Amino acid sequence: MTVTEQQARAAIEVRSLCKNFGTFAAVRDVSFEVHTGEVLGFLGPNGAGKSTTMKMITGFLAPDRGQVSVAGFDVSQDPIEVKRRIGYLPEGAPAYEDMVVSDFLAFIAEIRGYSGAEKRSRVVLAIDRANLGSVAHKPVETLSKGFKRRVGLAQSILHDPPILIMDEPTDGLDPNQKHEVRELIREMTSDKAILISTHILEEVDAICDRAIIIAHGELLFDGTPQTLAAMSDLHNAVRLTFHGVPPVDAKACLCRLDVVSDVIYEKDINHLTVLPANGTSIVRQVTQLARDEGWQVGEVFVEAGQLDTVFRRITTQPDSIAKRTHP
Repeated sequence: MTVTEQQARAAIEVRSLCKNFGTFAAVRDVSFEVHTGEVLGFLGPNGAGKSTTMKMITGFLAPDRGQVSVAGFDVSQDPIEVKRRIGYLPEGAPAYEDMVVSDFLAFIAEIRGYSGAEKRSRVVLAIDRANLGSVAHKPVETLSKGFKRRVGLAQSILHDPPILIMDEPTDGLDPNQKHEVRELIREMTSDKAILISTHILEEVDAICDRAIIIAHGELLFDGTPQTLAAMSDLHNAVRLTFHGVPPVDAKACLCRLDVVSDVIYEKDINHLTVLPANGTSIVRQVTQLARDEGWQVGEVFVEAGQLDTVFRRITTQPDSIAKRTHP
């Protein structure tokens, strides 16, 4: 099957997934797809149902209702075939604490069916890709949270699976380690379908092609990070930084433009933030007015939109927005 054919068929298909724990509905009628060549960011506040959904996709938890297909196999009917084709980094990156890192990865390789030279080469490659060389001969229990997370990442990619499912892959990592893991995810994107849960919004913008947001077990958004940013009130807003105090009539002049809905003056830093009337680009009109008026502007910055604000609105006030879903 060519890459194009793989991309046409969803690597992960989730249909009307539901899971209850007693009277608590953890996941409510959730449906989505992930295709080869795509990184899907799974977002939501704590307790939203992200980890529960991932456990059902990987076959570690049975749904009450709904269906999950992975690489064309029904998770409930062919769980072993599904597990052969996925790499899974669970919440907390569990491992055998008393084992040395290299021995733990060798153990995982044996479980995956490798032996001899191939087993050794896969362990070496996983250690290299997860940058574990400095701790390869140390017991897992002696490692920091960040290194334990990278051991979990190494075991998930050891067999080079076509589908990766990772629960908070950069949790506990320092900025340099986060950069390394994100670069690794980007490198693997071309021939894999990747689903990651995260609470780090900058991660969505950095590595994800699509984002899903769930809260209270319900899917509230499915679209691109750009679409999510466009839902921000500051999307396409223009920030003007002046040399000194802005002209006294600057706000009034800007408000007379039809494309402007409001102007916010940030007195402490001599900024004027110009909000667009309908979310479209207004930078041309704003800069032209500044030139015509002879304003001494030092910097012009166009806002892409604040994801954290949109995320809070979607997850705390779902009735205030229209649900947006990927076509």
